[in-house]
Amino acid sequence: MGVPSSNGAACRWNEVVWSGAAVLSHPDVVRTVHEDYIRAGADVIITNTFGSTRQMLGGAGLGAQVELVHRRAVALAQEARAATNSRVAIAGSLSPSPPGFDRQAYPPSEEELAVYRESAQLLADSGVDLIALEMLEDTAHAPLAMRAALETGLPVWLGVSCRRVDGRLVRFSQRAAEVPLADILDLLVPMGPDLVNIMHTEIDAVSEALVMVRQRWPGPIGVYPESGYFAQPNWEFVDVISPDDLVREARGWINDGAQLVGGCCGTGPEHIRALRAGC
Repeated sequence: MGVPSSNGAACRWNEVVWSGAAVLSHPDVVRTVHEDYIRAGADVIITNTFGSTRQMLGGAGLGAQVELVHRRAVALAQEARAATNSRVAIAGSLSPSPPGFDRQAYPPSEEELAVYRESAQLLADSGVDLIALEMLEDTAHAPLAMRAALETGLPVWLGVSCRRVDGRLVRFSQRAAEVPLADILDLLVPMGPDLVNIMHTEIDAVSEALVMVRQRWPGPIGVYPESGYFAQPNWEFVDVISPDDLVREARGWINDGAQLVGGCCGTGPEHIRALRAGC
């Protein structure tokens, strides 16, 4: 998978840990990506730690480097903030993704909770401003990640992901049993996040998801959807929503109660620049 840098080069992603290892193999690219988003007008940047829990890194033989990966990821975001003389907030990404994205490979629950506690505390100790939980989409593993994040004492953003199937909103992942979004929200929202994000969600599902969140949550809501899909052999996104079209969608989400808008997979700095100018 390639992540474009400012000079057109690309770094390969590890399919087991997503982009987590890039903070070690291509730190300049990661820092540049952060800087690009800050210069586009972002108020919040997210550390490159989505795939950096011990259970993810271990599958790539990087389990011994968990602390280094987290601290380096936060440092790169901080360096980008300093280089741009910005006051942007840094959110520490934490996801309960399974080892190698194999949902049969989760460890026992107490061990799994310890994995999330480790990552959440490393992010907090390294200086993030908040914990951004991403792709919480089930009722077994997501609560463990939520618990670990809340234990840090930092603000916690709950990020849920969904898609539409036969007129219903269910978990985003297609290689797992369908779990209704309503069940996920009913379990996680009462745990007490500071903000609820609808993230990595199909754009045509966002408006209905917003309604469901508002029915359960009186606090701030954010939206950062995904768009497009990966094309091989270089794992490049295609069929991505245009920045202008995203702005039109975002205006509707803001009217429906969203207070934070952005972009997940498929979107880029050009989308953030358009959102900054148009919303």
